[in-house]
Amino acid sequence: MTEVRVPTLGESVTEATVATWFKKPGDAVAVDEMLCELETDKVTVEVPAPAAGVLGEIVAAEGDTVGVDALLANITAGEGAAPAPAAAAAPAAAAPASGGGDAVDVMVPTLGESVTEATVSTWFKAVGDTVAQDEMLCELETDKVSVEVPAPAAGVLTEIVAAEGATVDATAKLAVIGGASASAAPAAAPAAAAAPAGSADVENAPSANKLMAEKGIAASAVTGTGRDGRIMKEDVMKAALAPAPAAAPAPAAAPRAPVSADDASREERVKMTRLRQTIAKRLKESQNTAAMLTTYNEVDMGAVMDLRKEYKDAFEKKHGVRLGFMSFFTKACCHALKEVPEVNAEIDGSDIVYKNFVHMGVAAGTPTGLVVPVIRDADSMSFAEIEKAISEKGKRARDGKLSMAEMQGGTFTLSNGGVYGSLMSSPILNPPQSGILGMHKIQDRPMAINGQVVIRPMMYLALSYDHRIVDGKGAVTFLVRVKEALEDPRRLLMDL
Repeated sequence: MTEVRVPTLGESVTEATVATWFKKPGDAVAVDEMLCELETDKVTVEVPAPAAGVLGEIVAAEGDTVGVDALLANITAGEGAAPAPAAAAAPAAAAPASGGGDAVDVMVPTLGESVTEATVSTWFKAVGDTVAQDEMLCELETDKVSVEVPAPAAGVLTEIVAAEGATVDATAKLAVIGGASASAAPAAAPAAAAAPAGSADVENAPSANKLMAEKGIAASAVTGTGRDGRIMKEDVMKAALAPAPAAAPAPAAAPRAPVSADDASREERVKMTRLRQTIAKRLKESQNTAAMLTTYNEVDMGAVMDLRKEYKDAFEKKHGVRLGFMSFFTKACCHALKEVPEVNAEIDGSDIVYKNFVHMGVAAGTPTGLVVPVIRDADSMSFAEIEKAISEKGKRARDGKLSMAEMQGGTFTLSNGGVYGSLMSSPILNPPQSGILGMHKIQDRPMAINGQVVIRPMMYLALSYDHRIVDGKGAVTFLVRVKEALEDPRRLLMDL
């Protein structure tokens, strides 16, 4: 029996939380196959299988807090366990190449529901490199998330079929590994030697490699905080913000008329990521398809701010999460959507589909672009549950760990431009949704109240809606109900 224990978590880090188990008791596992993921206050740490076999008892369940070297699980010996999960361990399908039994094709992994193609963004290995089983070969970008492609077997990368920048469909072949052995654990040793200097047995996070390439930062200039010094995405972001001089910029684009040569020498041409291309495409399609209109109102945030100030410490002490404004807005919108259900509906051909639930999309800015994780059944959640969900989804979004399933199925969206200082804007619909509420900066303004000028903390609200199914009356009613609920939060408790 082999024990699975918590790896070194980094300097000054003494404990972590078990975030996700990728395997369950009874599952066959291969050497180095990812078993679970731990979260510390700084990084996410992956825990690979130290040996092949069958996963026995899971000692530390999801949500448990564990210390360094704590026992997580046990792996028991199992005949044939090592080769069995080789194809299943990685999303990439392994199929013997024609004409030889020692070559394995690296295929595009499952991309998710309704996603049919991806772009090869980065190759971490070159032809001729030795690779270990489950070592990251390349990263693909879909219109929603980045997908890492691990090696389905150990061997030598003999051919790259799809180069960086190529668009591939869901069944395409990406590369070929020669001299492959799906059960040859010793092959991992020479592959480990090919890892970057300073991390003999560690492969940097693929997202970190990609970000270093995009920002022109050398790995030697980044201090890794991951397991055994592994460089994580957060480490690269920290290095990019450091005052030290950055690496030399990429060569300037060739001069193009009517831009002068002097101007062209100071320009930098960067290919749009697939995520950014899709954002642009979908936003333009939204404008072209929906009869989009925006209506505005303003809300006095004083009552919410007072309530939050009074209870925020007790709330955080009991629930372990801060009480923010988003839970109030989520609750207020869910309340208003019950009265004006067409704002929560969508058009399907000649039909209107009304949703008897609210899956709230919460727009979040990330280093690679805007994403909208979805809080499912937000209308049945408490303030604490909403705050926890938003915090967790936001962190996963910033870390680039959101799955496509977490960004699908939204029925209404909240967009908070106020965190960036926006005073007023007109948000664009997130199709096929029919409504999106734009929140803005809270700013003290003079207001006339009972015949007197009083300084109040005010926020402009903007509701963009599809005028094909939402009339002006419904849009205005929705905004008024949100305003009423926020200016008197007791209405939310009494469902008024």
